[in-house]
Amino acid sequence: MQERAGRVVVYSASLVLPITAPPIRGGAIAVAAGRIRHVGEREWVVHELRTRGIPFDEVHWSGVLTPGLVNAHAHLQYTGMAEVGRGTYGGFDDWARAFQVVYETPHDWGADARAGANAMIAAGTTAVADVVTDVEAASALHDARLHGITYWEVMSWTNDAWAERGRAEVEARLDALPSPPGTGLSPHAPYSLDVEPLLEIPDIVRERGSRLHIHLGEAAFEREHGEAAPWREQRPASFQALREQGFGTGATEFVDELGVLGPDCHIAHGVYMTARDRATLRARGTTVALCPRSNAVIGLDEPPVAAYLVEGNALAVGTDSLSSSPSLDLLADVAALHRLARAQGYTGRDLSELLLRAATLGGAHAMGLDTGPTRTGYLAVGAVADLAFFDIPVSEVDATIEHLVVAGSATAAATFIDGEARFTSPAFIRETGVRA
Repeated sequence: MQERAGRVVVYSASLVLPITAPPIRGGAIAVAAGRIRHVGEREWVVHELRTRGIPFDEVHWSGVLTPGLVNAHAHLQYTGMAEVGRGTYGGFDDWARAFQVVYETPHDWGADARAGANAMIAAGTTAVADVVTDVEAASALHDARLHGITYWEVMSWTNDAWAERGRAEVEARLDALPSPPGTGLSPHAPYSLDVEPLLEIPDIVRERGSRLHIHLGEAAFEREHGEAAPWREQRPASFQALREQGFGTGATEFVDELGVLGPDCHIAHGVYMTARDRATLRARGTTVALCPRSNAVIGLDEPPVAAYLVEGNALAVGTDSLSSSPSLDLLADVAALHRLARAQGYTGRDLSELLLRAATLGGAHAMGLDTGPTRTGYLAVGAVADLAFFDIPVSEVDATIEHLVVAGSATAAATFIDGEARFTSPAFIRETGVRA
């Protein structure tokens, strides 16, 4: 039964995974007015409501209940470019050439973005970091009533063009983005903008209390090489110019010096990162959104998943878009990260728990959605009722969590956003009677 105005609904499941509290066998949450009111063992939740004389309805699912998944890096408007994502490439430049050919053909960016949003909801996702390049796709999150941040992508501005008209144009684009959800700017990459826009974009965002998101460490060209040498006094016009002058400075050090990184910024990919780069991200409070399936399609090296985990970097997970990924199912990327971490030597028993956290609370934290009145990414009293139900058989707790992480793609049974059923599978309808 879907929540009615003013009515409490208890959602119980064989296993509830709150993320910020221990797993609960035979757990339940109580939801009222789109928010979580109680979390705990079903008997306790029901007792609390009855003791207080609060009437409620109950929906029971025999599988797993988690917070809604948070996709921390996506381009919904490229959902119609799956032909590019089905290819195989020898590296970033090879993929970019194929991408550009298809991008320049006519697309209904708005319709494609809506299709991508619906696909994500059907995979258990309730919040998205959506990077928008064409204005027709700018309302996708707003129209789908998804949580997250809509980021206007900024690229290809030279210093002179930026001063002449770029800043004013970008500020107007940012201010025109529909809200909710939150909004922000995404300077595309260190190599696709000159220095002045990279210096000023963080100020534009921070003046408004918005968010930043940048592709960083995605192209091998960005990695540090050679011996460190002083370069700041050179006042380079761009990262490209710095490299042409013979400096081996890495892209992470470059954008850090320009003030881009910080707790209000998260990066996508983080493949070509040294230990020093990773330490810089930790020092700045900057989360990394890992997109391993996209990296594999493009032909990049593996992201250093085990190193990020061992060193304690803040992690999130993204699918990127269908132009570089087989699907928009976030748990498929979680499974890929699990495989990579083990292959790279991570032996901790906490791997599945850490990756599930990255796909929920980690993504929310990356976008600043883990605190405040509309907090999400975990199941706790006061958080919004963003819920994902998975058709996973429940056995021993650790084994069930590992099953969800390594084989959970295509098992989403229902997705609720703000307490509203937005997707329900036939199996969920049969068992609970709830329809989206």
